[in-house]
Amino acid sequence: MTITELYIEKCKDGSFAVRRPGSERASAICTTQAKAIERAHEISSDAEIYVERVKNIYIGGTDRWRKL
Repeated sequence: MTITELYIEKCKDGSFAVRRPGSERASAICTTQAKAIERAHEISSDAEIYVERVKNIYIGGTDRWRKL
């Protein structure tokens, strides 16, 4: 099965989870966003990786994604 998308999202404890779309569990948990991005590339080098924006702003909050 080819993985086409991976998402990196911030957990409540401050760690970062690498997830496939629609998954219940994370494929990996990392201590930093950079390590999570690196792990996502290891899981699937061809996948499009989307990172949750963790900076809170006046409009939009953290529910937006940016593509790497």
